Amino acid sequence: MRTAPTILHLDMDAFFASAEQAAKPSLRGKAVVVGGLGPRGVVSTASYEARAFGVHSAMPMAQARRLAPNAAYLVPRFTLYREVSEQVMGLLGALSPLVEPLSLDEAFVDLEAGEAAWDEASARLVGAKLRADIRAVTGLTGSVGLAASKMLAKIASEQAKPDGLVVIEPGTERALLGPMSVRTLPGVGPATGDHLRRAGITTVDEIAEAGEDELVRLVGKAHGHALYAMALAHDERPVVAERETKSVSVEDTYDVDIHDRMRVGLEVQRLADRCVRRLRDAGLSGRTIVLKVRRYDFSTLTRSETLRGPTDDPGVVREAAARLLEAVDTTGGVRLLGVGVSGLADYTQEDLFAQAQAQAQAEAEAEAAAGKAAVLEHPDEDGAEEVAAEQTSPAERRWPAGHDVRHAEYGHGWVQGSGLGRVTVRFETPYSEPGRVRTFRTDDVALELAEPLPLMRGTVCDRRGG
Repeated sequence: MRTAPTILHLDMDAFFASAEQAAKPSLRGKAVVVGGLGPRGVVSTASYEARAFGVHSAMPMAQARRLAPNAAYLVPRFTLYREVSEQVMGLLGALSPLVEPLSLDEAFVDLEAGEAAWDEASARLVGAKLRADIRAVTGLTGSVGLAASKMLAKIASEQAKPDGLVVIEPGTERALLGPMSVRTLPGVGPATGDHLRRAGITTVDEIAEAGEDELVRLVGKAHGHALYAMALAHDERPVVAERETKSVSVEDTYDVDIHDRMRVGLEVQRLADRCVRRLRDAGLSGRTIVLKVRRYDFSTLTRSETLRGPTDDPGVVREAAARLLEAVDTTGGVRLLGVGVSGLADYTQEDLFAQAQAQAQAEAEAEAAAGKAAVLEHPDEDGAEEVAAEQTSPAERRWPAGHDVRHAEYGHGWVQGSGLGRVTVRFETPYSEPGRVRTFRTDDVALELAEPLPLMRGTVCDRRGG
């Protein structure tokens, strides 16, 4: 183990919710909950004001609404979060070549590898400056932990929350860990924690006292050895620089199971388009198209097709996803759909695009002709008119709560809520005073979805993250 606290762990404070509060002046200092808003939705992040009511991450959204009925409930805006994350990761990259992102809002940094710190004093100065730089660049706060290992640095950042800095000096680790709950250690979740509790082990000290052999008997060989080492504050895991992206994917979980096969097909096409947008934003293409379907009984099916060459063409991906869907039985309903692309490359094959587009267009024309013939042959068949109308009518615009909009007369705002053909918008920006609320028809041509504004005035947003 190192002899200086030169492993840094950064954890942005209530990241999604804090970003929303920074973007929306009317929500600052108020309870904000970000996540899926449907009956099956879960909480992604809760602001500290919402946590005071008992709301926390991974909680069912319905339970959160019961605990904090007056909080603001918003759909995540990953375009904004990725932009802010890129700014933060840029600050970390300036400290060291060894940055290990764990998520959009969390990362390890090896300060020694970047010669940014070599002892307790220099590490503390780096941590303090990093927190100040994050606030200056993003307007948000982050908690920093510094220690001689990744495990201890993460524990330190948890102790630092919110908006703090904690340094664990080498030689003090055992005394610090001893009285802590076994759940403090990485890999000890509710099930393992409960298993240890039934054996009379509730603290890290008691794990060390139990001994390695007893832990192996209780939780198995691999986990037992790891637990014992962590209880002794031994953690030799290195900081690993960001690995190459292996795949790009999107998925949606539906509030109500989808039974209509045509609706399932339309959703797959929409997901394919979203996936391609992410692919292109990252400057990538891929050879393997993947379809994920979770059915009404929670069984999950995955189907894939590998093309002759890499592509980032929406027509190619849509067509492949549609072929994969044909092989999946959706009888009984679908609760989740996903489309992904793997086998990534940084180039495409234009001839493949042209061929696939021509094939898709030919098949679409043939399908349309067949559908028209079927309607003419059976004009009185139940639902024929409704099906035809659904095929030809434009998709209804969606107005997710919290997302950005722009009105031709009133300017930039965000969606407070929608329903019954109406959408309510609060017109404000990250740099304004709390704004006024107005209500419009959902089909108002003067209102359109917009890109998020940067949280800090003068910051240039990089739209590649969208």
